[in-house]
Formats: sequence, C-alpha cells, structure tokens
Amino acid sequence: MAQKAMPGTSLEGIRPTYTYKVVLLGSMSVGKSSLAYRYVKNDFKELLPTVGCSFFTQTLNLEVATIKFEIWDTAGQEKYHSVCHLYYRGAHAALLIYDITNKETLNKAKLWLRDLEKEFLPNEIVIALVGNKMDLAAEREVATEEGEEFARTKGLLFMETSAKSSHQVNDIFMAIAQELLQREQEKASTPSLHRRSTVELGKSGARMGCC
Repeated sequence: MAQKAMPGTSLEGIRPTYTYKVVLLGSMSVGKSSLAYRYVKNDFKELLPTVGCSFFTQTLNLEVATIKFEIWDTAGQEKYHSVCHLYYRGAHAALLIYDITNKETLNKAKLWLRDLEKEFLPNEIVIALVGNKMDLAAEREVATEEGEEFARTKGLLFMETSAKSSHQVNDIFMAIAQELLQREQEKASTPSLHRRSTVELGKSGARMGCC
C-alpha cells in the first residue's frame, strides 16, 4: 500500500521511513484547510479558500519509524466534486470532515465515504470521520454520539476537533499514523506465513504451477 522510502538513521539506530498520501474531504466551509494549516503550521486562519487542491507536508519522528505525510486538501465546492477522485487516487488515508454545527455536512461526508468505497478495496485505506469546530459546541447540530455511531458501523476512526483552538488536531493525525504503522507490521508478517505454507506444500509433494 505505502511506498517505503530508504531507512533513516537515528540515535537509536536504523528505522524505516514511510511516505503516506492523506486526503481531506468534505463540504465547503467545514474547516479542511484550517485543520491542515493548524496541524502543519500550528496556526489558525479563518478563511483559507481552496481552488482545486492545496498541498501540505508534515514529518513525524516516532520511535519505530519516521512518517512523512503528504496532505492533499481538496476544494469543497460542488463543481470540484467530479474531479476529486483524481486527487485521492493512490491515497493511504482520508479524513472525512464535517462541521458539528451543520448537520448537512455530515450527510455530505457520508457521500464522500461512498466515493471512497468505490475507489478502494476494504481496508486498503485508513479513513477517519472528523467532526470539526468543537469551539462552536454551543451551536452543535450533530451529537458526538451520532458521529461515533456512524464511524463504528463503518469501521472508521473518529474524533472531534477544533482547528481554531487546536483541540485534538494533532491527535487525529497521530491516530492515523499509528493505524498505518500497524498495517505495515501486519503486511510485513504476512509474507513469512506465506513462505512457510509454500515450503510445507513442497514437502507434501503438491505440484505448483500450471504447465
């Protein structure tokens, strides 16, 4: 799934470096650009209009690996919806972002999920449902439990954030990083199991090949 870069050297020794493409999807004005800007720059800008797509990068130096996020922030306007699949093609993770003060934006996030389900095989991509604008909780239209329940039924990560106050912004990206690393570990262990079963087949006299 992810393209593994050359291992980097740290004080603890050699550790792998992974580069992951992450796409931000959601309606206009849910705060996708502000969320990316807060995560990468640790700053907040109220108005960051996106035309087509914006691009950010961020590096995480973890104990077991270095992770480089390539963050693609897609425009939320309806006119860009038909071309957004070009941006999320080859993605390793996606954040489906909605505004907790606007119920319709959650419905739109569900439509984005359908698009992703058409593009990717099950478990091929890490998907997180993100309820943004927690700083406006007094104006909430979407209950936390509603977001949690939908995420649970679809097997998504879930978190509520605020790009303005920085609430759980780093946390959601860290959760994605941890899930991606866990999948790397699972992939690494799969070939060895396959090799063992191949040897066992050979010992039993089973013939391999088609000709």
